[in-house]
Amino acid sequence: MALNRANVEEIVRAVGGADNIEAATHCVTRLRFALVDEKKVDKKLLDQNDLVKGHFSSQGQFQVVIGPGLVDKVYDEMITITGGQRSSKDDVKTLAGKKQNPLQQAIKTLADIFIPILPAIVTAGLLLGINNILTGPGIFFEGRSLVQEYPAWTDFAGIINLIANTAFTFLPALIGWSAVNRFGGSPLLGIVLGLILVHPDLLNAWGYAKAAQEGTIPHWNLFGWQLEKIGYQGQVLPVLVSAYLLARIEKFLNKRVHDSIKLLVVAPVALLVTGFLAFTIIGPVTFAIGNAITNGLVHVFNTLPALGGLLYGGFYALLVVTGMHHTFLAVDVQLIGSKGGTFLWPMLALSNIAQGSAALAMLLVFREQKSKGLAVTSSISAFLGVTEPAIFGVNIRYKYPFIFGMLGSALGGLVLTINHVLASSIGVGGVPGFLSIFPNQWGVFFVGMAIVLVVPFLLTAAYGKVAARKNGTGGGDTDNESAAVSYGTAAAAAVSAEAKVNSAAASSAVQASAPAADPEAASALRAGNAVKELDIYAPLSGKAVPLEQVPDPAFAERQMGQGIAIEPTDGRVVAPFDGKVVHIIKSNHAVILEHASGAQILIHVGINTVSLKGAPFTMHVGIGDEVKAGQLLLEFDREAILQAGLSVITPIIVPDGQQIVEQVAEEQLLNEAVAGRDAVLKIRLSS
Repeated sequence: MALNRANVEEIVRAVGGADNIEAATHCVTRLRFALVDEKKVDKKLLDQNDLVKGHFSSQGQFQVVIGPGLVDKVYDEMITITGGQRSSKDDVKTLAGKKQNPLQQAIKTLADIFIPILPAIVTAGLLLGINNILTGPGIFFEGRSLVQEYPAWTDFAGIINLIANTAFTFLPALIGWSAVNRFGGSPLLGIVLGLILVHPDLLNAWGYAKAAQEGTIPHWNLFGWQLEKIGYQGQVLPVLVSAYLLARIEKFLNKRVHDSIKLLVVAPVALLVTGFLAFTIIGPVTFAIGNAITNGLVHVFNTLPALGGLLYGGFYALLVVTGMHHTFLAVDVQLIGSKGGTFLWPMLALSNIAQGSAALAMLLVFREQKSKGLAVTSSISAFLGVTEPAIFGVNIRYKYPFIFGMLGSALGGLVLTINHVLASSIGVGGVPGFLSIFPNQWGVFFVGMAIVLVVPFLLTAAYGKVAARKNGTGGGDTDNESAAVSYGTAAAAAVSAEAKVNSAAASSAVQASAPAADPEAASALRAGNAVKELDIYAPLSGKAVPLEQVPDPAFAERQMGQGIAIEPTDGRVVAPFDGKVVHIIKSNHAVILEHASGAQILIHVGINTVSLKGAPFTMHVGIGDEVKAGQLLLEFDREAILQAGLSVITPIIVPDGQQIVEQVAEEQLLNEAVAGRDAVLKIRLSS
């Protein structure tokens, strides 16, 4: 699309004018603004702008999706029009963070700390579920467990339990690593701090109640000061506060200690001071606060279980929309550590299913095939514990599925809480969530599961059909299907999805492959004929997934074009066809290629990897280079990206104006190594 200055001026007006722009930058696809007042944004004006493919607010930044190859020109023109200064992404991110209120900042901090350790917690939860099946009485045999009937399985179950419990036993080490990293300190010191708090010489926190009853709690005597010698297994607050202090002390010392003696001074002093304060002040105080919070919650749910179930079960989906659900990870962990089980996680699992059931019901309401595909794929995701595609892609867009999902979840929560259903672990949501529930409570949990499957589905389907008959539409499909969707700050930070999705690109665990260029297309080009269709081959090895699973609204909503994504298994990106390199992002994480026919494709490695400033990326081509299919374009350090807490999922995007005729089929084997035509990633473009 040719750049029209009037359109750029309209973008400036739509975001509130030059005076409302505190700072602005851009990445490969979008303009990123730190605005003085987001309420001044005219979203309708943005929707009408030919340059704008979408917009949303995320973590204090207002982002306007323009698309690759054009956004840098729009940005340059915008700077000329406003007379503003160019800003870096870090500048905008810092200013945007200041726009968040203290509650939003606290929620974001907790999310930043707990999300990186979720894989370990989810794994532990799954393994504990398997252990529950093996050791739970009454599952397979009347009043007896499988290991009691078959003793040979006892040690097998014991090993599974040991592996599963490790993440919870040493949870302070995981939190210490993530928290110190978040607060700007050395992650390694955070691990050591966490291990200090659960050292085997200390009284195990899970044995504290019994030791207190028996009067056998060990003590330290610090010059007459008696301190309880206890560990903090399963506790959250002690390690969080200690990690914050450790990071502050480390940063203070790093600024003042000479480089020649930093190794001898900074870490030892920081750990020694933090350790003493953790055991003398921080630990006892936060231990008491944590126990008071959990005791208060337990009291409320024991006294008014029905009300608690209705409220938490019903409104959990709203917590997801606001991003506040991350705060309850810490509460769940605290409940498991101090009480042996959590009554919150079972309701979370049912809320997942309820939103999935409501989204699935839209299959009967929608008439448009792509919308039906989204209803199916997003509901499956919710049934497996990830609700964002269903919530943001379907339910909130049409409102009534979201409401009926909340209603079903409230009824399910009521059933669980009046029967005091508990989860022994967290991390496993949706239908597999029963693995986290104590086996003797599975029956009640399955009743709640039946409620959240049936009630939202029937109500959504019935209401949708009535609405369809009343207004003569499909009940959900509208002419505005492709319009941009604006989410709230925390909601947009979550994984989001749009109703414009190709269900043929459903997630499949596959291995990818890139054959040589299409000889027929090359022949046609040499003859001077226009290429009507072009095969794009897989530029990476890995797992092919649909765009709606990409944790970035600009990609998930197709705001910048159609395509698929690949979850890479290695760190190589090769050319998907014979063509020319027309653009390389400065941080080397993305490249745009152009075929001789004029068709373009964007390969964007990872999400928010621009923040790494090029460190894990090595580019092997330059702008203007002619490349052959299968030629190495760039390499990246996959593990370094993951360790930075970022996703390596790689969108393969075809800009608007180029229609995808056919996408990779489910279970199609793919591999980036040049191979035969049978292994092609079948994306066809019609220009």
